[in-house]
Amino acid sequence: MKFMKLGSKPEAFQSDGSNDRYVVSELATDVIIHVGELRFYLHKFPLLSKSHRLQRLILKASEDSIDEVFMHDFPGGPKAFEICAKFCYGMTVILNAYNVVAARCAAEYLEMTEDIEKGNLIFKIEVFLNSSVFRSWKDSIIVLQTTKSLLPWSEELEVVGRCIDSIASKASVDPANVNWSYTCSKKLAASGEIIESQQTKHVVPKHWWIEDICELDVDLYKRVMVAVKSRGRISSDVIGEALKTYAVRWLPDSYDALVADDYTKRNRTLVETIIWLLPSDKGSACSCRFLLKLLKVVILVGAGDLLKEELMNRISVQLHKASVKDLLIPAKSLGDTIYDVDLVRSLVSRFLLQVGSTHNTDFVERSENRMHEIDLEHESLLTLGKLIDCYLAEIASDPDLSISSFVDLSMSVPEAARPIHDGLYTAIDIYLKEHPSLSKVEKKRICSLMDVKKLSTDACLHAAQNERLPLRVVVQVLFFEQMRATASGLTASTNDTLHGRTRSRANVEEFWKRPAPENLTSAKKQLGNLKVEEECWSDKGKKSSRDSKDKGGGLLLQSRSRRILDKFWVGKGHRENKSSETSGSSQSPPTSAKLGEAKSSGTSSRQRRYSVS
Repeated sequence: MKFMKLGSKPEAFQSDGSNDRYVVSELATDVIIHVGELRFYLHKFPLLSKSHRLQRLILKASEDSIDEVFMHDFPGGPKAFEICAKFCYGMTVILNAYNVVAARCAAEYLEMTEDIEKGNLIFKIEVFLNSSVFRSWKDSIIVLQTTKSLLPWSEELEVVGRCIDSIASKASVDPANVNWSYTCSKKLAASGEIIESQQTKHVVPKHWWIEDICELDVDLYKRVMVAVKSRGRISSDVIGEALKTYAVRWLPDSYDALVADDYTKRNRTLVETIIWLLPSDKGSACSCRFLLKLLKVVILVGAGDLLKEELMNRISVQLHKASVKDLLIPAKSLGDTIYDVDLVRSLVSRFLLQVGSTHNTDFVERSENRMHEIDLEHESLLTLGKLIDCYLAEIASDPDLSISSFVDLSMSVPEAARPIHDGLYTAIDIYLKEHPSLSKVEKKRICSLMDVKKLSTDACLHAAQNERLPLRVVVQVLFFEQMRATASGLTASTNDTLHGRTRSRANVEEFWKRPAPENLTSAKKQLGNLKVEEECWSDKGKKSSRDSKDKGGGLLLQSRSRRILDKFWVGKGHRENKSSETSGSSQSPPTSAKLGEAKSSGTSSRQRRYSVS
């Protein structure tokens, strides 16, 4: 810390333990100066030689035949006046960043200018400020902090403005040119250790300055950040990091402390200032988690709808980057749901407006120059779908959550964002479990959100045995899983047949690549070995096909599920001509038979061909 020493005479001010201060001298004091609650017993001559105001006040007191002067509005109080009085007496005075502003305001009040004496106190303090204080990073911040208690004097003397300019100019310097001490804002933030960049080999980070200015009052912090942003040398992400650090420093984490009557106004002012200072870049300057935290504070402290709208527009740009915990925003009104579901639905709608409303179309048909952008949008949609499904599962246990709110939020997510419905099924199952009094119509309504054809095998296994689901949904799950199992069995059979043919063809090629036999007996032996190998591969193919069909039975269903499925297949036979879907399914056995016939025919053909050879 920089300091300045004035005067050379030893300290002579003493106190008798009360509110009286006097100068030890052989001469008796002849004037009493009242500053606040203290009384200073001083001599007129040293004071009159340095201060215009004291000249006028003492002259007036003499005319009134009194020896007392009252200055109750003295800037800086008794301590600042004592500094000025010591300077008048030529006593040693130490000026530093903590007392220089008070001394400057006191000197201005006493009119200790150059026209009354050369090298007066105002001149010396200005030299110290310009040559030392404003050139120091830490001293500029300390001085700026002390100006708040000295308003409006510090503002009128432009001390505040000069401090802000000094801080902003240093914060905008290229980190490679930083050669002064600063508080590390990341690794050493907990310990508060000071790093001297000249004495160490640490690379100065871009955000080296944000921790130091966090100690400023919100009004001064706002002015500093405005000055920093106006210079245009700091990137948006660093500005966002600075605002986040300041919010973490001053915004309380607990709900009670946030909405306490004593701090509600301060918290409201704080969050309004931070939102007002947010960079114009809405995409990447601030994280979605930080913006959602600000949104929670805005709602809880009642900061206003304009700020809420501004935050929601910013959040909607990167909603897919949020987490479920970030979206758990408490509902403002009592007796309602635990969390504000309508707010989340509004964020989803804004997000879809941001990324476009044509996500259900074929992405390949778009112009090539937008393919990369479309891929990113599609990926963000998939992430959003998973996020909302997890959010639905989290809020589904709320007993006050209406089915309309659940359905509306689920339907706000487009189909392209949900290629798999496992997450949605989990949320529906939790809702059904926590709301057992739902009617059949309500259960049908909420289950209609789910497409059983988009459930994984594990989800189908769970759903087939889930007694909370309507019977119609269980039948649909069993039917489509049976169709899937049948299709997988046919695919496995076809693959085994093709595999057998490939091996047979490979064996023939290997035979023709063998060296010519020495005699006819050897040739017949090789042909016999080849035929045996072909028959073995054919038998293996048939066995593998039977195994695949056995496994194609699909799920190991419980007895209840099997009975439901058996009744369904029996009923399907009677309604074969009524349902196109059932009719299509009844074609499956002939298709399998034809495939088997084709396979048998192919095998016989191959055997005849090798017998001839």
